[in-house]
Amino acid sequence: MKRVVIGAHLRREDIEPLAEAIPVRDLFLSGIGVNDDQPLGDRELLLRVAQTRARLLDRATFIAIRYGLAVTNDAESKCGEHAARWHAVLEANRDNVEMTLKVAAATSVARPNRKDFTSGTAYLKALHDATRAATIDPAFRDEVDRTLVPLTVAHRWIPRDNASLECAALVARAKLDEIASVGEAIKRACPNVPFLLSGPWPLEVFADADHE
Repeated sequence: MKRVVIGAHLRREDIEPLAEAIPVRDLFLSGIGVNDDQPLGDRELLLRVAQTRARLLDRATFIAIRYGLAVTNDAESKCGEHAARWHAVLEANRDNVEMTLKVAAATSVARPNRKDFTSGTAYLKALHDATRAATIDPAFRDEVDRTLVPLTVAHRWIPRDNASLECAALVARAKLDEIASVGEAIKRACPNVPFLLSGPWPLEVFADADHE
């Protein structure tokens, strides 16, 4: 039987009995057992993983593993090289989680058409440039910098596509109620700017040792 990996955790007790704890050096992976012939795209499995992931985060912060990693007896070979870095990140962020603020771009460049390019490299560069060209309303950015950013441990603005940007925020669990209130304040201050503030999430954007 294979196990679908959900995340990397500091302690076994942060996982069991919600999921199986798979030891890898000095941390543990959370996993859900599935039959070898069950497709990972199965809807029931996806829902089960999502529900388990949320319940695990209620217990303790962990590093999210991109969905699709499955292990049998090879967890060490697949994840061992990351264990030391993951352990350091988890030790430093035991009381932190991620929040995501996604906002529609105020200005953008049209997504390039693949048929207009003779090479994949040129197309990918144009796609990258279009994504980087997206900007948000300056007043909205100022409001986020004034109200949300001071409550974060760290934050990063990330261009996600040619029509939106995302502010990933690392925040203390104790600040979650304040973060929710700030979201309402931003909505009142910038009623014409569509955005979505969501979370908390496990560590993903900040799943490295350097938050800068």
